[in-house]
Amino acid sequence: MVKPITRNLFLVFAIVAATASAYAQSNYVPPRGEWQRKTPAEVKMNGQAVKAAVDFAIANESNSPRSLELAHYQTFGREPFGEAVGHFKERGAATGIIIRNGYIVAEWGDLNRADMTFSVTKSFVSAAVGLALDRKLIRNLNDRASDYSAPISVHMPGDRMDVAERFGRPQFIDLFSGKHNSTITWDNLLRQTSDWEGTLWGKPDWADRPDRDNATWLTRERKTAGSVYEYNDVRVNVLALAATNVWRRPLPEVVKELLMDEIGASSTWRWYGYENSWINIDGRIIQAVSGGGHWGGGMFINAYDMARFGLLTSRNGRWGAKQILSDEFIRQAKTPTPAQPTYGFMNWFLNTDRKLYANAPASAIAHLGNGTNIVYIDPDNDLVVVARWIDNSKVNEFVRMITESTK
Repeated sequence: MVKPITRNLFLVFAIVAATASAYAQSNYVPPRGEWQRKTPAEVKMNGQAVKAAVDFAIANESNSPRSLELAHYQTFGREPFGEAVGHFKERGAATGIIIRNGYIVAEWGDLNRADMTFSVTKSFVSAAVGLALDRKLIRNLNDRASDYSAPISVHMPGDRMDVAERFGRPQFIDLFSGKHNSTITWDNLLRQTSDWEGTLWGKPDWADRPDRDNATWLTRERKTAGSVYEYNDVRVNVLALAATNVWRRPLPEVVKELLMDEIGASSTWRWYGYENSWINIDGRIIQAVSGGGHWGGGMFINAYDMARFGLLTSRNGRWGAKQILSDEFIRQAKTPTPAQPTYGFMNWFLNTDRKLYANAPASAIAHLGNGTNIVYIDPDNDLVVVARWIDNSKVNEFVRMITESTK
């Protein structure tokens, strides 16, 4: 007969073993070049419901042109100074992946195709800042960005310094000069609450999604940094350039070495800037990248690599045994912005009070880009979903179908 104490010990060991097994499964990360697959049933999902969600995503492909250059001139290209200054690439068909507990459950489309991902690129800009923070290149995100500012020399081949017309004109970019811009913090830039004023790479801040009242374009009063949220790609590019200045090397190089290689990403992703965004740092000519594809450029990446990044987000910056982005940075990235509670850092869209996606848990996060490109993370159900070129108006219903498949 087993004594009560011994029986209790057996029970404790059994509980610990079961917990350890579940923990190991929920922390699986795919090695480079591999990704384990499981059936929906193996990860406690309804197979028919998963198939219905996949079919729904395919049937509701975006109706925008496959030619993203044409799509640009039908939309953003009609803004003031809206001409393209970066590359476009014809997009693929509807594509995606559903992942639970780290394992691939469903796939559709051409997952190895490196397509534009538009504003999902912003999440990689944030990551570059987070990597700088973790290495003390940035001491505190509440520091003024002007305290880290250095003269930025634009590379202009064939341009001459001894031309009389250039006499007395600024020879460097100074991102944070002036009464307003000098008050802007890294946190303001990350949350799109800086209200930065100026022109960068030929694009004035007011020309991005301009006010319908054109009388205000050059006259409106600047808001105190941090007080007002405005989604603005010129200011995103300001952050990308400021981060490049801190790192003193290209952001794609930083992100590749310290993040993408660590999570086993492919060698096919690329991150581009503009034809006029070349700068000289330490005698090295590098391209300052853009934070999206508003005027072309940005991140060109396949769905598997997007999913790896989403899995990193879902694991709070940890990949296996290694912390890639610190817990503290991830915590701040997921903290709602007071002026826009459904936004954390760029481009961490939050489902605060379920206002972003009514059919998703309040804890859900999405890295979102035009197209629609979405990396959806549901920590409550250990889900990571990538959906590319899905009609934006159908995303909430698609999320509902995915969520329901776990019940």
